[in-house]
Amino acid sequence: MMNTATRTAGKTVWVSIRALLACTLVLGLGYTALVTGLGQLALPAQANGSTVTTADGDVIGSALIGQSFTDADGAALPEYFQSRPSAAGDGYDAGASSGSNWGPEHPELIAAIAARRAEIALRDGVPESVIPADAVTASSSGLDPHISPEYAALQVARVAAARGIPAAEVAALVAAHTEAPDLGVLGDRRVNVLRLNLDLDESEGTA
Repeated sequence: MMNTATRTAGKTVWVSIRALLACTLVLGLGYTALVTGLGQLALPAQANGSTVTTADGDVIGSALIGQSFTDADGAALPEYFQSRPSAAGDGYDAGASSGSNWGPEHPELIAAIAARRAEIALRDGVPESVIPADAVTASSSGLDPHISPEYAALQVARVAAARGIPAAEVAALVAAHTEAPDLGVLGDRRVNVLRLNLDLDESEGTA
């Protein structure tokens, strides 16, 4: 009886081991290799992180992750379009994606919005009343790479003046980088800030 029970247990263990190995090979290795291969064939840019590169091939970021365009002290660089605020870590920290979790009546959020609105009005020479919401509020992820066309339009004159180029030329680049809603109905029209700023640099040969 003991020998029969031992043999039965041994067979059960061996079957379990074989099943584990088969599942590891098929699901752990085979499935992963298949999905990775299909991704590289069908959507190579997305599969590799939607990276944005310069004309020289240097990777400067991802089209899916925003970044700031400020100096070492955090002041906005006038020659670049500015991204929307970020509450991810110290700002656009891809390892700490999050919003502020402040409600609309939170006094610190109200104060931050007022300060941002005043700063943008002074920087871009526009009335506070025309500044859109995305210019003064962070996204829920803190990593939104886009701004609204309305916010981009407010920055055209400042960027053009800082670069010494016609405002119409900068406005044309904004229009070229304005993306339509997905499938024509999902989301809003938007402008990818990194791609727009890269295009500005490359059009002037400064990238």
